Formats: sequence, structure tokens, C-alpha cells
Amino acid sequence: MKKTANRKQVIGYLRVSTQEQDLEKFKTDILKFSNDKDFGKVSFVEEKVSGFKTSWKDRQIKPLIDSLNEGDVLITPELSRLGRSTLEVLEILKTLKDKAVNVYSVKEGLEMNGTIQSKIMSTMLSLIAELERDFISQRTKEALRQRKAQGVILGRPKGPGKSKLDEHREEIVALMKNGSTKAYVARRYDTTQANLQNWIKKNRIEMGLIRLN
Repeated sequence: MKKTANRKQVIGYLRVSTQEQDLEKFKTDILKFSNDKDFGKVSFVEEKVSGFKTSWKDRQIKPLIDSLNEGDVLITPELSRLGRSTLEVLEILKTLKDKAVNVYSVKEGLEMNGTIQSKIMSTMLSLIAELERDFISQRTKEALRQRKAQGVILGRPKGPGKSKLDEHREEIVALMKNGSTKAYVARRYDTTQANLQNWIKKNRIEMGLIRLN
């Protein structure tokens, strides 16, 4: 995706499921928003996502983000169109923020464009991400307690090859399904990313279901 010298890109990102066919309403919303902001011409990136691609880094949005530079503009009709979970959306927003890309969500009225207000919003989003991780952990632990009370045997049998991660298996899977990075999970359970990845492979956890990076 080429960019004219000294001219920012203005991208309208449209992600829909395979069941949704009509993008015209989303396009209209983005074009009206861009016109109100006087952003200029909008280039659209359309992506239809099936239920099998759970990581945003496996989708078209990854090379799109890679192509964006400081000062470029990304507009989405609503935040839920960026990712499949709260944590995934927040990770995408953080990646865009770190690249100093200006992000706008039409439905929520979100603006991340370097202003004081957007910096406050960014801080709040980081707090929400941490809360979401804690809620996932709490829900998973409560579910495990209930299963244990019902007499279900949890975890791997004790013996050679046992890992300290075994007892946290379901919590780790839940966190990664919901967008937590391998680096975050490794820190949370006091291990290295390499050990975590080896543990995932050793336990034959389905690679397509969770994020590994």
C-alpha cells in the first residue's frame, strides 16, 4: 500500500463475518465521519473472517497495521469490528497507539489521536484490559472449583514431566483465547515464553484455538 509523500493515509477498515453480506451501511458511516472531520479521501480495506481465524495476527488487519505510519488514520464503524474479544481489540488499539496512528471508531465516538483526552482514554483502556484478564481468571477458577466439588479429577497425573503450569491449564487457555499474549501469560505464571510455548506443544493444545504471540 503506497502513500504519497507527506500525505497521510486514511483507511476505513471493515471486518464482517461470513454471514454478513452488506457493507454499504458501514461504508456510509465511515465516509460521513471522514467528511465531517475533513480527512479527505478514504481507502477501504474489507475483510470477511470465518470462525477459524481467532488471532488478529493471522488476519488481513495485521499487514494493514504494518503498512500504517505515524499520523495515518484508521477508521472503524465500531470497536467490535477490530477483533473477536475485548482483549484482542485492546491489543490492536495499543499496537496502533504505539505506532502513533490516529484511530477513530464511529459508533463509540472514540478518538485516539494524541490529544490529552485520547491519552486518558488510552490509560482507561489499559486498565480495562487488566480487569478483563482478572475476570477471566476468576471465572475459570470458579468453574474449576465447581468441577472439583463434583468429583471431577483435574490436571495431569503427578509424575515425571509434570509442570507447574499444569494446574493452571484451563485458565491459561481461557486467557489466550481471549487475547492475552504469550509474554503476558508467561509473566503471570512466573515462567519464560520459551517454557510456555514448549508446554503448549507438549500438551498438544490446539494451536488454532489460542494465540501464541
